[in-house]
Amino acid sequence: MLGSGGTMEGAAIRTLYLVSVGLHIVAAAAWLGGMLFLVLVLVPVLRAPALAPHATAAIRVVGVRYRSFGWVTLLVLVATGSVNAWFRAGDAAALADPAWWANPFGRLLAMKLALVGTVLVLSAVHDFHVGPRAGRLMAEAPGAPATARWRAAARLLGRVNLLLALAIVALAVRLVRG
Repeated sequence: MLGSGGTMEGAAIRTLYLVSVGLHIVAAAAWLGGMLFLVLVLVPVLRAPALAPHATAAIRVVGVRYRSFGWVTLLVLVATGSVNAWFRAGDAAALADPAWWANPFGRLLAMKLALVGTVLVLSAVHDFHVGPRAGRLMAEAPGAPATARWRAAARLLGRVNLLLALAIVALAVRLVRG
């Protein structure tokens, strides 16, 4: 579909593809940048002794705000990624053809999509179960062993998701640059 010649329709299709790719890149940068900000800036700053009394509340408020933002960016990534795959394949029928997925591009895309699926599942577990539970326990019983376990689980899920996000970016670079 991308090679539709020099027609007006071809130019419009190419423009739609470029807009979709641009939105995909902006959403990926926002999503990954948000995670990196939390891990590399916010959490270390909140460990300062002067901020320690407010750290739990700050993490909870920022976490809830970032959760909404993160899910919006993930939805944009899924939508634009689907459009981009359709454009790259040429049409929907090609995406249904196992031969398309057997070529090097298709295999890399399949790997990327598997990681994206894993991230979506882990994000849902972190954002809607483990994180809120850890936050509640921090407010109710900050020193309890169960609180430490749930906080550790939330931290682990967040870090695994960050590593998977970096792997997704690496696969994306390989997809477009070989």
